[in-house]
Amino acid sequence: MAQLVKVQNFVVSSDGFGAGEDQSLDRPFGRADPGSMFAWAGATASWPNRTDPGGSRGLDDYFTRDFAHNVGAEIMGAHKFSPYRGPWENLDWQGWWGDEPPFHTPVFVLTHHERPSFTLSDTTFHFVNGDLADVLRLAKQAAQGRDVRIGGGATTIRSFLEADLIDTLHVAVSPVELGHGVSLWKTPDELLDRFHLDVVPSPSGVTHHLFWRK
Repeated sequence: MAQLVKVQNFVVSSDGFGAGEDQSLDRPFGRADPGSMFAWAGATASWPNRTDPGGSRGLDDYFTRDFAHNVGAEIMGAHKFSPYRGPWENLDWQGWWGDEPPFHTPVFVLTHHERPSFTLSDTTFHFVNGDLADVLRLAKQAAQGRDVRIGGGATTIRSFLEADLIDTLHVAVSPVELGHGVSLWKTPDELLDRFHLDVVPSPSGVTHHLFWRK
């Protein structure tokens, strides 16, 4: 099976924004409300943070359950890892996810300000500054034949798209309008020169966009 570079379960607003403006320590998605953006996933039976029994089955649950399938490494942008800009003032910050990050793989954080790698549970974060293709080679080696997920944010995904390094994308379009923020696209039609597209609406109100290379 070919090793894929993929975007998976990335959520944008109905007007194409992956996050709002003014990201801060207390607001990793800026002025966007993650509770509204991710409501479709949080309602599923397979949502990893579920504390009560039940939850929905069906299409949304399938995508939530499939999130970690065959993923061997993740690449993320610096602002998915941290709200801080510029050089690291200290090394105390270890991400928003606590002692058990949800990745369970090596994670490569794109940054102009490198810092030592560290491990929390079964996730090791590496901080890399380099050409996207070079970082992708590192991630593919770490993935040991499994797929590499481009985890976001929107700016990082756009950069990999512009470099023509992504094979498949699953983007969940939430019925929430932000108006401003960090944009993935103005319209998904922007990708149709290189990708096939299936659009699958869900009863939850989210619309799943599935792209694969032509």
